[in-house]
Amino acid sequence: MTNYKIFSSSIRPRVRPAGSRAGVAAVALTAAIAIAGCGSSGGSSTITIGNENSADDALIKAGETTTSSAAVKTPTSGPLATEPKVTPPTGPPPTKLETKNLIVGTGAEAKDGEKVTVNYVGVLYKTGKVFNASWETKEPFSFTLGEGQVIKGWDEGIPGMKVGGRRELIIPAELAYGKAGSPPKIPPNEALVFVVDLLGV
Repeated sequence: MTNYKIFSSSIRPRVRPAGSRAGVAAVALTAAIAIAGCGSSGGSSTITIGNENSADDALIKAGETTTSSAAVKTPTSGPLATEPKVTPPTGPPPTKLETKNLIVGTGAEAKDGEKVTVNYVGVLYKTGKVFNASWETKEPFSFTLGEGQVIKGWDEGIPGMKVGGRRELIIPAELAYGKAGSPPKIPPNEALVFVVDLLGV
């Protein structure tokens, strides 16, 4: 997505291990995308080393508080083996979170307090431009639901999904990056659209 908070002006609870900030950022780049690197066509990560904003801090924190997703891989066959194309709806941006199951999973259900592993694509609502995608790095993203490690739109929109499922999240700005946005990829007050695949719980 993060992408973020998946990124979020709020991805959280902060536990800083010993070591340099650059080292922590490197971990975050590997462990976190998205959402929360931004841009599926060669864009850079939302983390800007040496000039981190609160969204970057959230990504860094996510990298510190999650373990590697190496055990859970992107499927090589089936409906979740192909990166989805995300197309925002027409009309004004939403004022509340909207979710839609594109594929209903049959595995374990994602619940608050559980570590989940996902693939995702995130686009800007207004333009449809991809700002972040785990597919680009070929590394699924892992985090714990309901602990503020990602944007609120993810914490509120992913619970109830089942492994093997794909869900669209249309997230109002207030549940994403809010008034501040996450420059340069996400403008202020920008609604976001994600398609999230639940790979593991």
